[in-house]
Amino acid sequence: MTQIQNQPALDQSTFPQRSYGTHLRSVLTLGLPLAGSQLAQFAVHMTDVIMMGWYGLDELAALVLASGYWFVTFILLCGFAFAVMPIVAKALGAQNTTLVRRATRMAMWLSVIFAVLVYPIFLFSEAALIALGQEPHIAALAQPYLMITGFEMAPALIVQVFRSYFSALERTRVVLMAVMAAVVVNFGLNYLFIFGNFGFPEMGMLGAGLASFIVSTLMMIGLVIYAQIATPENELFRNLFKPDWDIFGTVFKMGLPIGLTSLAEVSLFNVAAIMMGWIGTATLAAHGIALQLSAIAFMMQLGLAQAATIRAGNAFGRGDEADLRRGALVVTCMSFVMATVTCLVYLTFGEALVGLFIAPDEPARAEVLRIGVVLLLFSALFQFSDGGQVIALSLLRGLQDTAVPMWQATFSYWAIGLPVAYLFGFVINWGASGVWVGLLVGLSVAWVLMGIRFWRYKSRIASSS
Repeated sequence: MTQIQNQPALDQSTFPQRSYGTHLRSVLTLGLPLAGSQLAQFAVHMTDVIMMGWYGLDELAALVLASGYWFVTFILLCGFAFAVMPIVAKALGAQNTTLVRRATRMAMWLSVIFAVLVYPIFLFSEAALIALGQEPHIAALAQPYLMITGFEMAPALIVQVFRSYFSALERTRVVLMAVMAAVVVNFGLNYLFIFGNFGFPEMGMLGAGLASFIVSTLMMIGLVIYAQIATPENELFRNLFKPDWDIFGTVFKMGLPIGLTSLAEVSLFNVAAIMMGWIGTATLAAHGIALQLSAIAFMMQLGLAQAATIRAGNAFGRGDEADLRRGALVVTCMSFVMATVTCLVYLTFGEALVGLFIAPDEPARAEVLRIGVVLLLFSALFQFSDGGQVIALSLLRGLQDTAVPMWQATFSYWAIGLPVAYLFGFVINWGASGVWVGLLVGLSVAWVLMGIRFWRYKSRIASSS
């Protein structure tokens, strides 16, 4: 467990002992806008999926593959942006404002450097997808989309840096407003570019990729301008091109495990998508729809988890374990309640929700509905595991404990979840349902391991302050 180093002991009596009700109100005040911004960000992607589903089933399957391919790379590189949140939260708790600027600037450096380095994997994505066993015509449809969204990587990562920065400052409304605006712009651009409305050429997949690139670029520009106007005291762009190798190394060492942890989970779901492609196009489309619906709930949990990271980071900076304990318990109970509500919604309205993603005249509609409803039942079951593991992980992240959770995630998803998915899906021959059994098991193991690590070892924090 990471210790507080080079920091004088703080008098715990100076910290007001906040009640559970106060913690609840604080987490809601911070977490609801974060959850809303996560939902709005996901709505940008979900708009692509819904509109592509109405454009054609093959294009929908190609978008599921292409967006997963892009997102695996994106979530790995997002680790540097995500590292900004606990670093800045701890710096604010310790009243170290200089570190705020240094960490944010070096996260931007790392984001741009790696965005340039990874572009070739998008340039040759068609061959890569075929090598992974996907149908050649689906891979060919995905290629133009990925060539365009490869250029989106740099602005999209910088957007994440500023989202983490503003969230740690508890300026969550601007993040929510920016992403909500992105939803509207993305919908309008998709309407023009995908379908060729109002005189624009019909571009299909290519149009969706172009819209995503434009939206991310506009968001980046907007957040940069706002940061300069609203937080001039942090002087984020002072010496922007001057290297700060000490903090560069700190952000890299913390961000890489964060990115690899996220990659371990996301890549499990993307390997599951590849397995679905082995079964058939309708199964892959149903899997993509079920994932979209599952991700809606996860975005709510993720917003709550980000609030947990910020609160834990502040307590960590002060060395205040009592505050950490109360806040962690409150956010864990909130996650459980949220998972319960989501589970009931999916069990009650499963068929209607899946049907939203499929055109009424689609020949394969009945088959996709049948498979999608079953997969959504599994999604209802793993709401508790998925929410529990992301809350535990985020609490650990607030304590800047990232290396061990990375190994726990990798073990849970790849050593346990993936073999179980293959066993039940293709050996026991449960098909798509069997693959989702593996997802459920992997998430559950991660929840247990990370939860034990946080609740067992957090007491070391007080002794280190």
